[in-house]
Amino acid sequence: MKQLRQFEIAFVGLKPGEHTFEYQVTDSFFENYGPQDFSDCKATVKLTLDKKSDFFLLKFEIGGSVSVICDRCGQPLNLQLWDDFTQVVKMVENPEEMEGDEDPEVSYISRTESHLNVGEWIYEFINLSIPMQKIHPDVDGKSTCDPKVLEMLDQMNKQSGAQDNPIWKDLDKFRNN
Repeated sequence: MKQLRQFEIAFVGLKPGEHTFEYQVTDSFFENYGPQDFSDCKATVKLTLDKKSDFFLLKFEIGGSVSVICDRCGQPLNLQLWDDFTQVVKMVENPEEMEGDEDPEVSYISRTESHLNVGEWIYEFINLSIPMQKIHPDVDGKSTCDPKVLEMLDQMNKQSGAQDNPIWKDLDKFRNN
């Protein structure tokens, strides 16, 4: 995978304390990661790096928007991104030995490293900012999904409700047990 140098932070020259970085992320950033479930990404990532003597505390603030497909009606839906994540990066002698640590919010790098690449975390955190269920919001109690699709779904539900599906017949005996 092609490394994007703009996401590398040369931390050796940084003084202890907080440092702020800002990244503009578009669809071209995700080309390295293959097809995505969204398009038209316009995200801003504000990164606050708090440098300590043996570790870094990273705070990622994600904002912006992406276009996804509505899970209900299949029409495009523009989602606003807003989330924040923290990551601790500890400097150790042998980071390979520390990989068994179960805490996903802690990463390890070698004391001999001079750069920290935050591209992978930005990728993960933008994806985590997108809700699992992507449905047009309701306005005044009414769905803003495509009304034609909603009508077709309603018709299908009425038809399937009138007939009992024999596939599920044997499962009824397990109810209320």
